[in-house]
Formats: sequence, C-alpha cells, structure tokens
Amino acid sequence: MTVWSAAAGVMSAVLLAVPAAPAVAVEGAPEPFVIEDERITESSGLAASVRHPGVYWTHNDSGYGPYLYAVDSATGRTVATLTLQGAEMRDVEAIHFGPDGALYVGDIGDNFDGGWDEVWIYRVPEPEMLADATVVPDVYRVRYDDGPRDAESLMVHPETGRVYIASKKRKEPGALYAGPETLSTTEVNTFERVADIDLWMTDGAFSPDGTRLVLRGYFTAHMYRWTDEGLGERVQRQLLVPVQPQGESVTFTPDGRYLMYGSEGEGSEVVPVELKGELLPESLHPADGAADGAADGADGADTDGAEAPPGAGSDPEAAPGETSGESETFPRLVVVFALGTVLVVALRRLLFSRSRSR
Repeated sequence: MTVWSAAAGVMSAVLLAVPAAPAVAVEGAPEPFVIEDERITESSGLAASVRHPGVYWTHNDSGYGPYLYAVDSATGRTVATLTLQGAEMRDVEAIHFGPDGALYVGDIGDNFDGGWDEVWIYRVPEPEMLADATVVPDVYRVRYDDGPRDAESLMVHPETGRVYIASKKRKEPGALYAGPETLSTTEVNTFERVADIDLWMTDGAFSPDGTRLVLRGYFTAHMYRWTDEGLGERVQRQLLVPVQPQGESVTFTPDGRYLMYGSEGEGSEVVPVELKGELLPESLHPADGAADGAADGADGADTDGAEAPPGAGSDPEAAPGETSGESETFPRLVVVFALGTVLVVALRRLLFSRSRSR
C-alpha cells in the first residue's frame, strides 16, 4: 500500500534517533536475514517451511500481483516464485501453513474498515521442488458473523486444520474469529467471533505443536495458551518485539523455539527472537519445568521468557515486582513508539480520507 510505504518512511526517519543494542549471540539460533528481492517491498506475511529448511514464504501487500515468494534465509534471495492463477489478491495480509502441508493465503485486508462484504482465502500445496511455477489455488469465500471488518492475521491450527482470523483494533476491540471445521469452496464460509483481543493485530501464528498462539502488533505481541477448547489464558503480559519500520509479520521456526519477526519495506529484515520458559510450546517443556524456570531466573534471564531482540522495549504495563528489562534506551523507545504510532495512524487516516473523497 502506498500509504504504508509513506508511513514506513516516516518511521524509518524517527527510528534513526534510537541507538541499536548489540545482538545476543545464541548457539544454534537462526540468524537475522534481509529480503534481497527488489520485487518484495511490502512483505506482509511470513511462514516457515518444514519441507525446505531455512526457507520462508512471503508475499507483498495489495497491488503487486498474485505471487508468493520462497526466500532462502541463508542468502536472503528468492529461490521460487509461485503465481496464483485467477487470484485477485486484492489486499493480501497473511500466510500460514496448514497440517496438510499447504499454504493458506489470507486476502483479508480491508483499508476501508468494512467496505467489502466478502474476503478470500487461497490454498496452494507447497511444491516439493523449489522452482518458479503457476498454480491454481483453492478459493474460499469468507464472511464474518458480525459484519465486514479489516484483518491482517490468519492462522491455521496444525492439528485440527481449523482456520482463524484476527481482526484489527479500530473503533472497537480486535477479535479472534473461527472458521468452519472444514472450509467450503462452493459455499460462503462464515467465521464466528470467539474472543475479543485488545491489540492492533498485524499478524499471528500457531506454534508447531498447536499449544501456543502468538498475535503481534506494530510494537507489541501477545502469547496465548491454546487448549482443546480454543483460546486459553495469556502466557504473559507482553512479548518483546524488535523495533521495525512497520512490523507486519511473525512465524514460529519449525522447532518452535524462536519467533521470526518481519517488516514491510524494501530490503526489510527478518529478526529472530528466542523463546524461553512458559513461552515455549508445551512439547518443549522439560518434565521439571518449574525447576527449569527457576534456573532461568537464577541465570539472570529476562522473566518475560525471551531474549530481547535488538532495540526491543519492555512492557510499559509491567506490574509491581515484575522485571521490566529496561535498558538505558527504554525511555527513548517509549517516545519513539508513541510518536511513530501517532504519525502512522495520522498519515493513514489522512490519505484514506483523500482516497475516499475522489
């Protein structure tokens, strides 16, 4: 979107005032990488491939054609481009793997906040060999049970295959919507509101074992437990996220031990964040989890359970007695976050109001 490109430029200028903290080296950790493909200027979704280790699928926002890109994190280069034949790709915002090994692509954005009665989900199998190809996707028409809305987060549970969408917080709180148990290619699929979530959500992802759900915003992220009944309690007050010009995407690594955060913008960087303690999926918890958590605390690890990425802030709402993880740059980051948010929202509303008046 041109409006977001402009906003990203404003944010980039603001962020120059913030000194970057050195990265914490972790043995075996995935490395940050830069998306080198000049065609990818508005990377809005991210999905880690299991079939092709080290490869991440992404796509542009609206107006760039029906393309999915496989990016090799070792080089930052695109190693395959899929063209989705017949897909309109009006405002594509999210991508997620399903338990069937297929990519689910969410054409679910709505810049007019309810201007479109229907949105779409496209499903394409991930190719066994990475090469450019044209594919015909399954197309699922989607409506919400409480009316049209803007959304940027689509998640597919790795066990049940059920698809979920999280709407953005605007005039009312954001919300999590559950699709039918099985999506239909012939009938409209109605997604039902199952939970309110007070976060301006730009992406989300399930952990590989399906026991954690992360939802991210531009500057914050929440981690939730996922149970047989659905959305459970929030694991902690706030996850740390890297400072990015326009934080738009998140995915778990295939082993479930890291989150990979992406951003829009030309030559955007994808940044890993290690998960620890209760943030880890249930399948990665040791039998003596309590002792493990105590050991983490004794070692001086962040009680939020994650290594702080470069330039990350801490939870401004931390309760008394909680470790905030403040650094000397934290006060400046708070100012940057506040100023950046105001500039982005103001610019977005201004340009959209002009667009509507034409």
